[in-house]
Amino acid sequence: MLTIMDIDIRDLIDEEDDDNQEEMTAQKVLQIVERAWLNEKFSPEILPHQTDYVDCLLEQIKGMEGNLAKLSKTDPKVDLHKLELERIKFVITSYLRTRLKKIESFCVRVLEEEATRSEEDAYLSPAELKFAKEFALNADNHFDTILRHMPHLYNKLDRNKKIIEPNLNSFVFLKCNKHIDSVIIKNTLEGQEEEIVLEDGSQHLMPYSSIAEFVKKGTVQLI
Repeated sequence: MLTIMDIDIRDLIDEEDDDNQEEMTAQKVLQIVERAWLNEKFSPEILPHQTDYVDCLLEQIKGMEGNLAKLSKTDPKVDLHKLELERIKFVITSYLRTRLKKIESFCVRVLEEEATRSEEDAYLSPAELKFAKEFALNADNHFDTILRHMPHLYNKLDRNKKIIEPNLNSFVFLKCNKHIDSVIIKNTLEGQEEEIVLEDGSQHLMPYSSIAEFVKKGTVQLI
């Protein structure tokens, strides 16, 4: 289905012959960022970052704004173009804010898990990793300052008790992007497992832990 968003992006990119590849790239990048935004918004844990695509889209936006400035103010599409650009900027801002909120909420666990990954498999961007480390340090210093003023019995805090973890067993809505032969759903209350098949295009409600890896591979989209 062709959306207003698709039309606006085509209109705002220079229509020169050698820009056909750029047009396709702009559309593809926007789709990737929007999918990443929805997945990040609805998943309980932080997902692998898509910073490269976000940076690419931001560069595209600069070009779009430049082309928009060339349009006549009497052009009836100007306001529509501006509205669509603001919507795209909102998606990017919401995506980045959602990730920062997760880093703040689960900082210790996020850093512990990130330390086990290689640079190529990192979930955090370099800027996010720097932020997480600084946030954790400031939080530790803050707690230490408070505890020094408390009675001796309470002035020691077990680091492990400070760790807040995302609830990976929370339920999420999802749409299957391609056929999946086997998904294991664990019943934590009864200690049983059920194996199901997900058909291409089907929608489901199930524990995030059962489809976490499929989300990261792009086989499943959270909705």
